[in-house]
Amino acid sequence: MSKKIIVIPTYNEQENIEKLIRKIFALQISNLELLIVDDNSLDGTAQIVGELATNFPVHLITRAGKMGLGSAYIAGFHQALKLGADYIFEMDADFSHDPDDISRMLEAIEHADLVIGSRKVPGGKVIGWNMRRKIQSSGAMWFSRTLLGLNAKDVTAGFRCFRRTVLETLNLDAITSNGYAFQEELLYRTQKAGFRISEIPVIFIDRQEGKSKLSTKDIIEFFVVMIKLKFKN
Repeated sequence: MSKKIIVIPTYNEQENIEKLIRKIFALQISNLELLIVDDNSLDGTAQIVGELATNFPVHLITRAGKMGLGSAYIAGFHQALKLGADYIFEMDADFSHDPDDISRMLEAIEHADLVIGSRKVPGGKVIGWNMRRKIQSSGAMWFSRTLLGLNAKDVTAGFRCFRRTVLETLNLDAITSNGYAFQEELLYRTQKAGFRISEIPVIFIDRQEGKSKLSTKDIIEFFVVMIKLKFKN
């Protein structure tokens, strides 16, 4: 039976993490495990995860400090592969990604190598963003899709399911971006390697608890990385 591991980076998610873990395992998906990558949260997130790991199949990687989204996912991907995962998810800790969509993504991965939980295909949408955030997101997607020739509609989505062969094939340690640009770079490398990519509609709800981690530094890095990818390859 195939093993599924969901990689969830965390930084100060004590309002969400226990509720999320309990919600995911209440779905009763067979052979499912979680891998939490915590960047030295100051609010006790790692301690909460450690306590829950006594009752649920949850793995915890604790890092020395806030080292970035991209490096958190790469550390999680490497560990998930070592643990024998056949399917590996990316997922946020803040309930912007609905756990109920996990089963639908597992159905879709039967006919793809990467499935994206997409806000940009019919049936998908975003709830809770202000106009500025919508313009930022749409602009970033248009820029990266145009510059890099990405075929997916939602190129910044952080809700994804990979077959292990994708992450084994890509040189994960060659991925240079660490913030907002990480998702586009990973998608670009996946498409360039010739893997099958599909999208299913999801409803993205902006976080209700805690604070957004998107920074001006991430936005600047995004444009720098997109240009580097265009002219390096």
